[in-house]
Amino acid sequence: MEIIIRQEKENDYKITESVVEEAFKSPEYNPNEHLLVANLRKSNVFIPELSLIAEVDGKIVGHIMLTKLIIKNKEKEHESLALAPLSVLPLYQNKGIGSALINESLRIAKDLGYKSVIVLGHEKYYPKFGFKPASTWGIKSPFDVPDDVFMALELERGSLNGVTGTVIYSKEFFD
Repeated sequence: MEIIIRQEKENDYKITESVVEEAFKSPEYNPNEHLLVANLRKSNVFIPELSLIAEVDGKIVGHIMLTKLIIKNKEKEHESLALAPLSVLPLYQNKGIGSALINESLRIAKDLGYKSVIVLGHEKYYPKFGFKPASTWGIKSPFDVPDDVFMALELERGSLNGVTGTVIYSKEFFD
């Protein structure tokens, strides 16, 4: 199975949103993630180069989006990225598509000059990409979540040294 990862184009939007909706249909997930994607695309935190899709046999089967966020403490603000959401159609899960999307998005983010990424996600999945509890650096979630599911990744070694505070997600995450 050949997986092609590429930047999402405007004419992919409806298909991508249906992929996201299908991927999040399970009761344990937010059924409105596809609306989040649509809203983030219209916001000032959207980075087109970091909205990627995965294709298999010409069919869009996965999507990832990284958007801007701020880590804020009383004295300083630090820009970072939010990895949210990562979506793969159920029939294509556990085939390396999510990993391919993550690896490519992290590579592009680093090439674009971003220094770190924050994710609220599965504690056994994201560490294999180098994510660690954000509390390692004194970075807090704005939500009441277990420490091991709120993670950060340095795209540049030492880029989170001295960065502390609370993550400020864009308003679209709360709409």
